[in-house]
Amino acid sequence: MKRIIILGGGYGGLTVAHELLQGELPDNTHIVLIDRMPHQGLKTEYYALAAGTVADVDLRVEFPTDPRLIITYGEVLDVDLSNKQVMLAGQDPLEYEWLVMALGCTDKYHGIDGAEQYSSSIQTFGATRRTYQRLNDVKPYGQVTIVGGGLSGVEVASELREGRPDLNIRILDRGPSILSAFPNKLQHYVSEWFMEHNVEMRGHVALSRLEKGVLYDSNSPQPILSDATVWTAGIQPVSVIQRMQQPKDNLGRLIINEYHQLPEYPNVYIVGDCASLPFSPSAQAAEAQGKQVAEVMQAIWNDKKPRLSKIKLRGVLGSLGKKAGFGLMGRTAIMGRVPRFLKSGVLWKSKRHLG
Repeated sequence: MKRIIILGGGYGGLTVAHELLQGELPDNTHIVLIDRMPHQGLKTEYYALAAGTVADVDLRVEFPTDPRLIITYGEVLDVDLSNKQVMLAGQDPLEYEWLVMALGCTDKYHGIDGAEQYSSSIQTFGATRRTYQRLNDVKPYGQVTIVGGGLSGVEVASELREGRPDLNIRILDRGPSILSAFPNKLQHYVSEWFMEHNVEMRGHVALSRLEKGVLYDSNSPQPILSDATVWTAGIQPVSVIQRMQQPKDNLGRLIINEYHQLPEYPNVYIVGDCASLPFSPSAQAAEAQGKQVAEVMQAIWNDKKPRLSKIKLRGVLGSLGKKAGFGLMGRTAIMGRVPRFLKSGVLWKSKRHLG
């Protein structure tokens, strides 16, 4: 029996599985999908789980059921590329003929002392549950600090403002403004929303260390007091990818060829946040990659040369609570109810495995 192993049941890995199951697998071949959780977690909505405005059950998507698909639960420890084996905690190594690595990302703490220990994460389902509990336990009029003024930080801050109007909320960023990667028009719109909803914004903050209840800014002698701190200030590939001795880009992502393969190991495909792509990590990019990986594998199995088109992303959508949002479609900025409605539509489709 030949084995296709997919590491990670997120947007990218699950898309590969769906696409392969919709086609024809080679005879005597099955797919093994390995994940820590018994379901997919809709990571683009973890900000709402952390804020307590949705239940965790609403962000679960069941894995597909198919006789050609074997679901295995476990923690991936390492991958032996030379011997074509995947090592799992407490289990025997699994051998593969083809491997898809779609393990996602983890927080990047930029070498800041105490950042990992004294802040909360929204990078995994379990971590986000714990973050919700931490935020839920903050007493009325307590102070919550979100570190990082990018898309995730903005969504956490705005959702928490709606979910806990009794809290004091601030958002910190190293740059002069939130959403520095977005056009000025969008930055101004979101900043105005924050001001109207009493969310404090601080720019030019260079954190040097975190302690329990205190953040230190090297640009200011005054410590920043906080009852709870949420970290959204950067991501990096997971530790398994970090340890791999393969060529990487300056963000630590594995360099792949035009078919999403490791150049030295064409039977190994890298998908999502682990792959060096010409655009920022996103669920949309991972799903687009996943579809192409399935196309490549099916073409190779049929002795055809894969023909892939350039991946084109549809745009970026962000929420400001449940009634407002913002987005960038190409070079066009959109603000207000329309982008929030569109984001809800994307979530509806994701829950039904429609991309």
